[in-house]
Amino acid sequence: MVSRRRVRGILTALGLYVVAGALISYFGFHAFNGQRGLHARHQIDLQMTELTADLERLKAERVQWERRVALLRPDRIDPDMLDEQARILLNLAHPNDLVMMVKPR
Repeated sequence: MVSRRRVRGILTALGLYVVAGALISYFGFHAFNGQRGLHARHQIDLQMTELTADLERLKAERVQWERRVALLRPDRIDPDMLDEQARILLNLAHPNDLVMMVKPR
């Protein structure tokens, strides 16, 4: 009888340690690999860095386009910009222009 109680006590303690270890492993695994874990946080930081760089590039492109559009406003048209746009749209060249035909790569 005494040995059964001792074995039962050892098995009970061992079972509690196994359950506690399983719970710690489960929560530790999900803390690293879960939807909001450390790995996901690193991926979000990388994505945020890429999107920030893309945003800066798009802001610079927008400023450039705003400058070009401002040159075509009716109240202050830039003659060079008007000439460039007309030649592009009408596919024309000035008689004094040198036109070079280049094969596409």
